[in-house]
Amino acid sequence: MMKTHPAWIFDGSDIADPLGHGERAVRFLKALKHPKNPARGSPFQLDPWQERIVRRIYGPRHEDGTRIVKTAVLLLPRGNRKTSLAAALALLHTLGPERIPGGEVISAAADRKQARLGYAEALGIIRSDKRLGAVTSLQDYRNRITSKNWGSFYEAISCDAGTQHGRTPVFVLADELHAWKKRDLWDVLKSGLVKVKGSLLIVATTAGRGQENIAWDIVEDARKVARGEVVDPSILPILFEAGKDEDWRDEEVWHRVNPGLAHGYPDLEGLRQLAREGERRIGDREAFRQLNLNIWLDHSADPFVEMDVYDEGNGPVDLAALEGEPCWLGVDLSSNGDLTCIVAAWKDGAGGYIVHPWFFCPADNLRTRAERDGVPYPAWADEGFIIPTPGNVVDFRAVEATIRDLHARFRVQEIAFDPHLARNMMSGLAEDGLPAVEMRQGWVTMAPAVKELERAIVGRRFTHGGHPVLRWHFENIAIHTDPAGNRMMHKGKSRDRIDGAVACAMAVARAAAGDTGGSAFDSDEFTKDLLEWL
Repeated sequence: MMKTHPAWIFDGSDIADPLGHGERAVRFLKALKHPKNPARGSPFQLDPWQERIVRRIYGPRHEDGTRIVKTAVLLLPRGNRKTSLAAALALLHTLGPERIPGGEVISAAADRKQARLGYAEALGIIRSDKRLGAVTSLQDYRNRITSKNWGSFYEAISCDAGTQHGRTPVFVLADELHAWKKRDLWDVLKSGLVKVKGSLLIVATTAGRGQENIAWDIVEDARKVARGEVVDPSILPILFEAGKDEDWRDEEVWHRVNPGLAHGYPDLEGLRQLAREGERRIGDREAFRQLNLNIWLDHSADPFVEMDVYDEGNGPVDLAALEGEPCWLGVDLSSNGDLTCIVAAWKDGAGGYIVHPWFFCPADNLRTRAERDGVPYPAWADEGFIIPTPGNVVDFRAVEATIRDLHARFRVQEIAFDPHLARNMMSGLAEDGLPAVEMRQGWVTMAPAVKELERAIVGRRFTHGGHPVLRWHFENIAIHTDPAGNRMMHKGKSRDRIDGAVACAMAVARAAAGDTGGSAFDSDEFTKDLLEWL
């Protein structure tokens, strides 16, 4: 069982409620109706696990009476009715006892379609009860519900709705945060929440993919609170997730991470059908693990290596200590506005490798590129993980200058290039006596390079220092395998970058060849594989 599992929801322990705010929130929600409930009177279904969450958010108070919980992070698989609960909480702050005059209640989603789902849920609750209909006015074209008596309003907005500056929300629901491609709206709403005393943020999401996004940052921080690594009573982690190494076919795991199953939702037979399909198709299996078991996945559905194994190489890289050691460089030059990368590789003396990358990106429109790729290029540049070059394409002069600096600093044995974009640079370096060599990025060259790189990573003999840009590139790799079992890196259908991983494979392959002075792809093993393929 994950150490982050919210056992308090099920253990019957006391939940403080000195002023009765938890009780009144529960009473309000139970007084609502829901159009999809076939039971007599269509009451809103607030099951015991949901009631415990509501009491835990609204009950505990500071001595001055203010609510302790400021942020609740609800990581919940699909089908567990988080949209219904979130809509009801929004109404609690719009029409119920948590309302304040003129208060802004906001639900925010990645796009208009997703934003409309929460609004439609709240609207259905209101239309199920004439009492609520009588005290509200609707602006359907704006996805807005307003209290006639208090002037408070609930509005659903999306990340693609343009600027939202000037908001002063008292309640924000960040819906399916894993799907938010950029953080602009998040930053606006977070800064708006602090304007109002007693404001509340609810993050309700399923698991996502990759770590270069705001959802990962928020969920990972909540995990630290849940594990006791961070003490912050203002954050309430409610994390229903399975571990990556747990058996995704085990129905006990399904029940543990889907609290609604005990009450008939999601449909158990439906989950069984999805699992059967997952047995046959890897894409369906990965979707089941992510969306129904809340296992946070890597970007690639067919990863090169497990990123948990890759992360074991996060030990520090001391460049100063490596200055006297033989070094091999792999260079992947970009076309247009993509990233360019140089990776240096050293042998560690134990059959493995130490690597360090230098990334280059055009400085113009750095933020636009960040929004396109969904990663924090500006922050990476500020922290020194990316070198911005002037203009809207990578300045190869800066790349060449860095190569020359590295050659002067380290004992560079070879500088490997794919000659496709590198003819001029290679000629200039060779004329000055630098050891520039061709290394084409085709099957014959890259398949053994990929094999050697995989051997080092899986064997826990690959130290990379935890460089975040390099990690992102490794996480994006998809693998194509030929009939002989040779493996090749590619991006699949993704726009994500893998340039750093390619340069890393080149550098490692040349370092491996340095053991014998030959080529890593001249081995009998690879010759046999290649002949079988041909």
